[in-house]
Amino acid sequence: MAKIIRVMGLGAVLFVAAVFCGTSADAADRSLSYRKTTPYAQLSCENGRVYSLESYAMTVDGDLITGYLLVTPRSAVHVRFVPMEHGYRYIGRGIWFEGIRQSATLYLSKSHAVSCEVTFATQAS
Repeated sequence: MAKIIRVMGLGAVLFVAAVFCGTSADAADRSLSYRKTTPYAQLSCENGRVYSLESYAMTVDGDLITGYLLVTPRSAVHVRFVPMEHGYRYIGRGIWFEGIRQSATLYLSKSHAVSCEVTFATQAS
């Protein structure tokens, strides 16, 4: 139920932005691509684990907006992109990672950080 509300909330924000910007809702809708559980990247970390990042919503240019970070084979955390001046940051409930290009730091908790190497998957059309 919470996922439905989040997706509906994103749609409402896009609609309001389209109305205030003077464009149609269709134009705003076309700027996003919803592809559920498409491989996007992998984080190979110093703790010996590999965390997969799967996309949910992406821009047309292929930038990830929201997705799921697979913490264990049966547990995923929903993460969202947060704009930064330099680099990137994806935050989720109790977990986040940030970095520049292929090097990132994964924060599994407030006091537990792990250095990671990011490898991006090729995006299929």
